Amino acid sequence: MPKERILVVDDEEDISELVRYHLDKEGLAVTCLGTGEAALKYIGEHLPDLVVLDLMLPGMDGLEVCRAMKREGRTRTIPIIILSAKGEESDVVTGLELGADDYLAKPFSPKVLVARVRNVLRRSQSQPVDKSASVHVEGLDIDPARFEVRCNGSLVEMTSTEFRIIHFLAQRPGLVFTRSQIVTAVHGDDYPVTDRSIDVQIVNLRRKLGSFGEYIETVRGVGYRFRG
Repeated sequence: MPKERILVVDDEEDISELVRYHLDKEGLAVTCLGTGEAALKYIGEHLPDLVVLDLMLPGMDGLEVCRAMKREGRTRTIPIIILSAKGEESDVVTGLELGADDYLAKPFSPKVLVARVRNVLRRSQSQPVDKSASVHVEGLDIDPARFEVRCNGSLVEMTSTEFRIIHFLAQRPGLVFTRSQIVTAVHGDDYPVTDRSIDVQIVNLRRKLGSFGEYIETVRGVGYRFRG
């Protein structure tokens, strides 16, 4: 079985080598690059299974790399873990809004990073593909086989996390789920995501869905539900 390919993008060589060492030990194939421009060229040619991305890069920064990846159909679904000294909540929120799958602040535990990488890889490889699980509601079509959402036939660009949230809720119309239940359903048990992060994802979903965003209802003091 071929090794899963991880691209590490960080201009600090000691950090890159630390990450490479621990991911190598896990049997992953690791490539390290130091600039955003080099990273995008590599990603376009090799399509890695996951990108560990620093934000503070020379020239094109990590957020620009993330934006560029999410604009392109071939690279849009490649998972991204942001690894950065920018640990303020605003930076976390920005990264998630751009489509990052996870965010780890420096200084970090290599063991935690390895666990996050494994978790994100596991999620990306177990995406639902059963066509019978598609959801169709008055012009809103959610197709897990294609990993697509369409509103009145128009494709809506979404991150993998946003897709999983809308698909999870839409399959269970009328049922109310807490933020922690949504996190568990989308990311797995004991995933360290804050309530604020889930709220950001919901805000993004509603904005992207336009008038169809009204299907996602807030239940004050509890969580969210898909209107039944």
